[in-house]
Amino acid sequence: MSPFPGAVAALARREVIRFWRERTRVFGALLQPVLFWAFFGAGLRASFRLPGGGPDYGAYLFPGTVVLILLFTAIFSTISVIEDRREGFLQGVLVAPVPRAAVVLGKVVGGTILAVAQAGLVLAAAPLTGLSVAPVAFLLAAALLVTLGLALTSLSFCIAWRMRSTQGFHAIMTVFLMPLWLLSGAFFPAAGAPAWLRLLMAADPLTYGVAILRRILGDAAGASADAALPGAALSLAVTLVFAGAAFAAALVLVRRSAAQSA
Repeated sequence: MSPFPGAVAALARREVIRFWRERTRVFGALLQPVLFWAFFGAGLRASFRLPGGGPDYGAYLFPGTVVLILLFTAIFSTISVIEDRREGFLQGVLVAPVPRAAVVLGKVVGGTILAVAQAGLVLAAAPLTGLSVAPVAFLLAAALLVTLGLALTSLSFCIAWRMRSTQGFHAIMTVFLMPLWLLSGAFFPAAGAPAWLRLLMAADPLTYGVAILRRILGDAAGASADAALPGAALSLAVTLVFAGAAFAAALVLVRRSAAQSA
């Protein structure tokens, strides 16, 4: 029997258990985006006017908050790559008789499970914010969260793999990953933004994931408030390519490192 499935399952389970045992990471990944939504949603409600009137700003910000939880959980979960390297665990896994793909898939699957679990919990609480989510819409949103979670965890894995310290990882998070979210249309719509900013938003792969989630949740979440919102087919295609490319990049990084150390 191939050791591949067992290795993937063991690494994924280790990621989940390790993350939940460190309560500060759980609270950091979940509470910070929720507080962000609560403070900005309430604070900007009176002064922020969406094009064409649009929904309440708190409802508009909600899909972006769900995606932000995915991003934060991916970041906090892949910090374990740096810690495992420092503690010697990662080196032991890499010399084990298992394919390199099992190492990448185990780490990424574990982080994706955590990200989807936390984001799904907040999504299930959407009715408390005034958003009505039908069962079919919730299932579609959950499938999207799995794809986005895989993409963001793979991307965070790529960054963490190149880092030698958690301080360096947090610096990259500040200058790259957070702007990735801010330019996704989660915080403000592309319609009405300057041309150069719209170009940056169009080049951001996360823009298309947020657009799909907004469309799934409907007009109450601002699906019709942004005239520049990407189409559903284009958004789905870009999101799938983003997930596949990010995972492939993670796999290439690990295999290249193994070849260089051989």
